[in-house]
Amino acid sequence: MSHDFPAGSVWLVGAGPGDPDLLTRKAERLLAAADIVFHDALVGPGVLALIPDGTEMVSVGKRSGRHSKDQVSINVLLARAALAGKRVVRLKGGDPSIFGRLTEELDHLEANGVTVRICPGITAASAAAASGGASLTLRGLARKLTFLTAHARAGEALDLDWTALAAPDATLAVYMGRAAAGEVSRKLIAAGRAPDTPVMVAVNVSLPNERILRGRLTALAFLVETISDNDPSLLLIGEAIAVSSVACGANDGADAQLGVKTVSANRPVRFPIDAACGEP
Repeated sequence: MSHDFPAGSVWLVGAGPGDPDLLTRKAERLLAAADIVFHDALVGPGVLALIPDGTEMVSVGKRSGRHSKDQVSINVLLARAALAGKRVVRLKGGDPSIFGRLTEELDHLEANGVTVRICPGITAASAAAASGGASLTLRGLARKLTFLTAHARAGEALDLDWTALAAPDATLAVYMGRAAAGEVSRKLIAAGRAPDTPVMVAVNVSLPNERILRGRLTALAFLVETISDNDPSLLLIGEAIAVSSVACGANDGADAQLGVKTVSANRPVRFPIDAACGEP
């Protein structure tokens, strides 16, 4: 058995964006050694398939606005399993330290005398940039990278420093941003961000049904209109994620009329013609 995973301990493990090939080797090793795995709804099915038969699996499915278990209940379940002598993995989508409620679980487990460690994972912003053939930073143009969440409590407005976020040399990675896309666009432009700032919307990042949508900041609300509530989405905003010259090649056929380009890699990726490519 793994020397760093004794009975009665907990690992908070990042599952990455969904593609099992993007799971770290350490995370896979910990899953193989676990007695019980508490997993989020956003963990990819391919990752869950790596958990050995006979390992107890408990869904504590958490999606934006829809939680099968509240955070306090999850904390209690983790501590109870560890104190019963089990090797416990808490499997979280992406990286557990980025909008993953990690501190609450960490504090509760430590308060109950449970040994807890953290295994990082690839966050959705990195995977989205990779799928889109873009960078999150760019020398001379994008010196700052800001992760933020656009998920606010019911009835509350987004309380963000829009002036700071509108800085032209920043790339913004907006998690849980689909529902607030229109508000994000309006407030950034009102704070001084250029209306033609390139944006990319990544849907179901790294999964077989992944979609990459591109456009300008002014069109952000339009870009998300066809995205289902059940499809996790990430917004990337900034000069660094402008579409590359490779993706801006000539279009033909129906796709040209629609203003999109289909790029064949492991799966089709559709790039709308936008400010970064120029008008078709």
